[in-house]
Amino acid sequence: MNEFSLKIWGVRGSTAAAGPETLRYGGETTCFEVRAGDVLLMVDCGSGARNLGSEMMKGKNRDIDLLFTHTHLDHICGLPFFEPAYDPSFRINAMAGHFNDPCDLKDIICRIMSPPIFPVGANTLSAVSFKSFKAGDTLKKDNGLIIKTVALNHPGGACGYRMEFNGKSMCIITDHEMGSASHDAAVLEFIRDADVVIQDGMYTCAEYPKYKGWGHSTWEHVVGICQRANVKTPVIFHHDPRRTDDELDEIGLAAQQMHPRAIVASEGMVFKP
Repeated sequence: MNEFSLKIWGVRGSTAAAGPETLRYGGETTCFEVRAGDVLLMVDCGSGARNLGSEMMKGKNRDIDLLFTHTHLDHICGLPFFEPAYDPSFRINAMAGHFNDPCDLKDIICRIMSPPIFPVGANTLSAVSFKSFKAGDTLKKDNGLIIKTVALNHPGGACGYRMEFNGKSMCIITDHEMGSASHDAAVLEFIRDADVVIQDGMYTCAEYPKYKGWGHSTWEHVVGICQRANVKTPVIFHHDPRRTDDELDEIGLAAQQMHPRAIVASEGMVFKP
């Protein structure tokens, strides 16, 4: 099996955004499904994970590596509603590498999964085991999949991922704010020559001064850094929850003027480099 694919199950940042103005691009928060041969990965477990979990219950693959970019609520809020996590026939290896201070991934999940915040505790996630690594580490799978990691510029830390398989590469860079010289240089090299880069472009250049320091970049920065890194397909991601479908259409047209293969992410998109 040589399949290498990435499917987007959630595209929004900060909070889910359901409504008539977000129907085409989607309103769920961050969640990705990555398949590399017989390996099944998830990256982040935002609200989009609920729908992904329903699909996984129908499949045969019961081994999942769940990689968190970080543990802000919009990236973990789907775990309590992720059906495979409660099914002991699954084996879900949950990992995070963004911590700046000594921290335990399971303790963080326990904070949101405990009464009175949530009716059942994290100990009910019978399929899930938790572990941590350090951003910069390389994770390898027996089938040849290589997962590289990089530290990102975000409050509390965040971790980017580069998946390499059969000579192809796809990167997920969210949540990340431009402007830190050391982080930007590291990200530039990290995504260099990648086939697909999905990157946080939550704001426009006109909006950014109001939100500087919040931990997110502009779509113009995403397309620009992908140009400099010789990325084949830049994908603008982590949309502001207030961003309407029509506004995202406009961003997509403007982005393609900068890079003809630039894409605005929407739920259900599948990439096969």
